[in-house]
Amino acid sequence: MAETPRAEPLLEVRDLVKHFPLTQGIVFRRQVGAVRAVDGVSFGLAAGETLGIVGESGCGKSTVARLLVHLERPTSGAIHYRGEDITRLSGRALKAVRRNIQMVFQDPYTSLNPRMTVGDIVGEPFEIHPEAAPKGDRRRRVRELLDVVGLNPEYINRYPHQFSGGQRQRIGIARGLALNPEIIVADEPVSALDVSVQAQVINLMERLQDEFALSYLFIAHDLSIVRHISDRVGVMYLGRLAEIGTDTEIYDHPTHPYTQALLSAVPVPDPTARGRRERIILTGDVPSPAAPPSGCRFRTRCRQARERCAVEVPLLAVPEVFRSAAGPVAHPSACHFPEVRKIVPTVRLAEESG
Repeated sequence: MAETPRAEPLLEVRDLVKHFPLTQGIVFRRQVGAVRAVDGVSFGLAAGETLGIVGESGCGKSTVARLLVHLERPTSGAIHYRGEDITRLSGRALKAVRRNIQMVFQDPYTSLNPRMTVGDIVGEPFEIHPEAAPKGDRRRRVRELLDVVGLNPEYINRYPHQFSGGQRQRIGIARGLALNPEIIVADEPVSALDVSVQAQVINLMERLQDEFALSYLFIAHDLSIVRHISDRVGVMYLGRLAEIGTDTEIYDHPTHPYTQALLSAVPVPDPTARGRRERIILTGDVPSPAAPPSGCRFRTRCRQARERCAVEVPLLAVPEVFRSAAGPVAHPSACHFPEVRKIVPTVRLAEESG
């Protein structure tokens, strides 16, 4: 795992909001609402740190990732990279920032152009940022990058369809490393891979983090993978962060009822451990992000919900009841009535080489 992060964040997100307008009509389109994909998210990412983001499908994780690399423009809020707000940058200034914040996409089958060779795919960043490598040296750099991610440099003239899913994701990682970025935004980089291949790719990413001093924003569904690779973990629900803290704080001392429900659903291989844990079943469906509940967004599915939860939005902060406590209990949680619930610890991802 990465070293203990510095106090000063390399990347800081403040009250990030992204609303997608809902329109009606064919000729004269008028806005009738908005999908609140991200609705006030704040966090920091330190140099050398891995921040994991987890949550159900549709909670806004991937939208946050796309906002960080400027594939989407935020509705409001700020993204500070090395102290500079990059949300309003354009032209050369934005291009310079993008060189330092790269992305690895979820699906290795659709994120690679099937008409381009591996050499063209990995070398494409040099076409956009020619200052990163002299033209005559690019092919050598591409071969080096393939070797770094565990692929044979002789595969440089092959096409994506000639590779397995794990190999394709390694190509995507090599492309992300081409410009020597400081931050890699990994949007569920192993969810489309077999379990054994997942372990190989995760171990590769950890090795690359140590070798190139990378910071990761790592998005995933699998809680065991997130715990294995992350220094801190943020739990998202319906466009907002429900809880954030170190892996020990989140996994061993969760205080938000949604985090507790997620952890209780993780499969536990040990039959004796299964009998000792409480299974928390959530009722109802996830509300629509176009019409989220008032107050706490989790209240419609929370068994601890009270009248206050319907009228007052809980802030992501250390709860008053835990502020005098020492240790992992005192971490930010967006709940009016938090309580520590001991959930059977998630089994960590097996250490597999490859």
